[in-house]
Order: sequence, then structure tokens, then C-alpha cells
Amino acid sequence: MSDWDVLVAKDDLRKIEVREAAPRAPLADGEVRLEVERFSLTANNITYGLIGETFGYWKFFPAEGGLGRIPVWGFATVVESNAADAPVGLRVFGYLPMSSSFVAKLARKGGGFIDTSAHRAELPPTYNAYAEAPEDGMDDHRALLRPLFMTSWLLDDFLSEDASLKTLVLSSASSKTAMGLAWFARRRGVPVVGLTSPGNAQTLSGLGLYDRIVPYGEAGSLKVEGPAVYVDFAGDAQVNETVHAALGETLARSIIVGGTHWSGDRAPRALVGPQPVLFFAPDQIPSARPNGASRSWTNGSLRRCASSWPTPAG
Repeated sequence: MSDWDVLVAKDDLRKIEVREAAPRAPLADGEVRLEVERFSLTANNITYGLIGETFGYWKFFPAEGGLGRIPVWGFATVVESNAADAPVGLRVFGYLPMSSSFVAKLARKGGGFIDTSAHRAELPPTYNAYAEAPEDGMDDHRALLRPLFMTSWLLDDFLSEDASLKTLVLSSASSKTAMGLAWFARRRGVPVVGLTSPGNAQTLSGLGLYDRIVPYGEAGSLKVEGPAVYVDFAGDAQVNETVHAALGETLARSIIVGGTHWSGDRAPRALVGPQPVLFFAPDQIPSARPNGASRSWTNGSLRRCASSWPTPAG
């Protein structure tokens, strides 16, 4: 079977096609070819596409003609190698294209690998890191949840720097990253209010992650103890306007994380209170190091994050 790529129109994420990829070319020194085994798709990938030009997400796995390959998280195996550090059979977890295979320049760094390809040199190093990943029965869950759980952990690490915080309000409360943040925040004793659609309200109320679930239609009457922080995972301009107006002086900070409502109203609005600031997870990684220690993300903070992973009951 020929190699293939899933290509997305950069200016309209609804336009998607699968194309036969170019024939495999000989590898240069230091390069490996990896076959993609499995990957997850979540609302997080939509965010990559929405802000791909601004934050360079389209640059990881370039395409031509106004098309791009949205990055995904998953597992891949080295099937050809001209790199001493990455033998055939090496299986890794990391940032992948939606393709059957791709070429990288994998080199050892700390306890893992990094892609040293020239076109990725100026991109956030977090996304260039790959971890060795022997097969595990939880691989589907890891592909789906590991990157989102890491983002939740980094968000909580960021928010924990503010000792005055009394309440968290999260939009798109059913998103996995929001649920992860709620889990972390409540472990620290911070009350969390989740905003969601009416159809998700009952299910979310039964998960025990939120102190209160509020349907979007009732957000206009939202009252919480301040100082409060609003973390926006939805990217819905109308919801943001409503929440800012409802919280008023109680709202101390407003943080943008994602765009799960990517097809909704995204037109800029004049907002009451603090103006939203974008949270970019890779920017938080240096401060996640204990006491500023000069350990790598792969060897240090990732282990601290992994130690927080919830253990299944039974």
C-alpha cells in the first residue's frame, strides 16, 4: 500500500482530503523513517489548526498549496535508520503527522530523543521531544490523554502561583483538558465551576470533578467567590462576553487555552474586566522545574507530571 497524508485546508478546517504521499526517498545521514502506528484526535487538534499560522503548528510537518498536516499525538516505530541513536524497531511516543510515515532526525537527549531536523529547530522544544514507548495495554488511553493531562498539569502549575485565587471558572467543561485542570485544582482545595452545554450538564455533574455545573444559558447569572480566574477552553466570543459581564469585579484574570467551539462566534468583543491572555503550554515548562533546577522537561518535570497520573481503582 502506498504512503498517504491527511491534508487540511489551512483557511477552512472543514476541507480535508487523503492523498497519496510522495514516494519514499533515500534517508540522509542521521535520519530515520517512522511508520505511524496510532494517534488520537481531540478538540486540541482543532486548536492547532486554528492558531497554526500564529504559533507555527503548520511548520512541524509542512505541506504545499495552502494545505497542512495538523499535528497529532501518538505512537510510531522506526522502520529505516541512518541514525546511530535510533535503531530499527525503536517505538516512540510524541508529535506525529496525520500520515502513514514521516522522516525525522532523532538524536538522544537525556532519557529520550529529540528531532533535530533543521525546519523544527526554531519550534517549541516540547513538541520536538520523543519518549521511548514499549507496547502497553493502556496505549490507546495514553495517546488520547497523556498530552492533554500534561497541559492540565501545566495550567494548574501556572495557576498555583497565585495564592489569592478563590474560584476557577472553566468553559467547555466537558473537554478533557478542562476536566484534568478541575481534578488538579480541587486536589489543591480550589473550588471549580464548569460551564457546558445542557446536554452535558447531567453527565459532568456525576463525575465529581466540579463543585458546580452551569449550562451556558445560565452563565449570565453566574456568581462566585473572588478573586476568580476564568479559563476559556471554548473560544466562544458570546460566552466570554457573558462570563466577563456576570463576574464583574470578581474576575481577576481571564485565560485563553483552546477553541472547542471553533465553528461558533469568534468575532472580537469588548469585554468587562481583565482582558484575556493566551496560555501557551510550552512557555510554562521552565517554571515547572523544581526550584528552577536545570533539568530537562523530558527527565524532570515530565516525571513529576507522570507521578500525578490517576491510578485506576481496583
